[in-house]
Amino acid sequence: MLHVDMDAFFASVEVRRHPELAGTPVIVGGHGNRGVVTSATYEARRYGVHSAMPVSRALRLCPTATVLPGDLALYEEVSRSVMALFRSITPVVQPLSLDEAFLDVSGSGRRLGDALAIAEHIRSRVHDEQGITCSVGVAGSMFVAKLASTHSKPDGLLVVRPPEVMAFLHPLPVGALWGVGPKTEDVLLRLGLRTVGDLAHVPAQTLQRAVGAAAGRHLHELSWGRDPRRVVPDEPDRSTGAEETFSTDVDDPQVVHRELLRLSERTAGRLRSAGHLARTVSIKVRFADFHTITRSRTLAAPTDVGQELYDTARALYDALGLDRARIRLVGVRAERLVDEGSAAQQLELGVREHGRRDAELAADRAARRFGAGAVRPGTLIRPAAGGGGRP
Repeated sequence: MLHVDMDAFFASVEVRRHPELAGTPVIVGGHGNRGVVTSATYEARRYGVHSAMPVSRALRLCPTATVLPGDLALYEEVSRSVMALFRSITPVVQPLSLDEAFLDVSGSGRRLGDALAIAEHIRSRVHDEQGITCSVGVAGSMFVAKLASTHSKPDGLLVVRPPEVMAFLHPLPVGALWGVGPKTEDVLLRLGLRTVGDLAHVPAQTLQRAVGAAAGRHLHELSWGRDPRRVVPDEPDRSTGAEETFSTDVDDPQVVHRELLRLSERTAGRLRSAGHLARTVSIKVRFADFHTITRSRTLAAPTDVGQELYDTARALYDALGLDRARIRLVGVRAERLVDEGSAAQQLELGVREHGRRDAELAADRAARRFGAGAVRPGTLIRPAAGGGGRP
C-alpha cells in the first residue's frame, strides 16, 4: 500500500503560480483579524507557523512571510489531475482529502514494477506534470504507510518492509498512533507509556481498563503493526459547497442574505463545472459564541441554478426566526448530487425558452474569458457592510 501526500499543497501550488516566491516563507490564509492559516511553505513552518493558526500570530512568528488569500478552484483542479494520475496507475485509490490518498498497487507490479518503483514513478510524474512535490510512504498496511509518508516529508520516500515494521514503529511516541488524541495521550503518559513499544508490551486488558475496551483493543493491535483495513476506492463526491466567516459578527438579515446569494452562486458554478445537479440544499449558521446549526431541504427537482439554490437557502435561513442574532459564519452546501445527464428534466408549460440557467451558463463563459466576478447578480455589486470577503 502507498500513502501519497502532497507537500504543503495549497502553498506549493501558489509558489508554482508565483515562482518569484520560491524558497521564501509563504502563507495561504484569510486576511483580517479572523484569518487562519490553511497552508504554509516549509520555509514558514521553520518559524513555528502551522495550519489553523491565526494569520496574525503567524505573521508575528514570521514577519517576512507573504500571505496569499488562496484559490480553492485552482487547488481542486490540481487535485483532480493528481488523482487522475493515481488512477492511471491503479483503480484502487482512496482519497482522504484534496492532497492525500491511499493506493493499493498490489495489482500493478507486472506493468510498473514493485511498490518502490511505483512510488518513485508517482513522485517523478507529480513533479514533472504539476510542478509540486509529494511524499510517499510504502508499507503492507495503511497505518504504517501513512506514518512512513509523514516521516519522509518533505519531498521524500520511505519504504517500511514487513520485517522492519517493529523497528520503525516501536520507537515512535504513543501520540503517533491513530486514535490517540491529547486526552488519551495524557492517560497513557501517566501510565508511563511514552513510546509505541512501551504500549505494545502492556497487556491488552490493562489498556482496555485505562482507555476503554474498544480503544484499548485498537491501540494494542496498531502497536504491533496490525491494521486489517483495505483501500476502498472512492465514490463520486456527493456534495459541494462554500462558506464564509464574516470579518465582524453581523446581525443584519440583509447582509446575511447577500452572503447566502454569493455562496449559492459560487456553489452552483462548481456544480455546473463538475456536471452535477443537487437534490438537496443545506445551510450552516455559526453564531458569535461558535454554536453551529445546519438545516436542509430536498428540492422538487435537481438543479445547478444559483438562484434556485439561493431561494432555498434563504428560506431555510428565514425559517430560523433569528432576532438580530450575532452571526459569525454562514455556508451553503449542495448535497445528494447526481450526474447532469442522468436527471430527468421537468418540462413546464409557459416557461420561456431561455431561462435563468442559460443566463448563468453565459456568466460561466464570461468568467472563463474575463475572470471570476465578470458577471454577477446586481445585488452583489454593492459591498455588504461587515460582510465576508469581496462583494
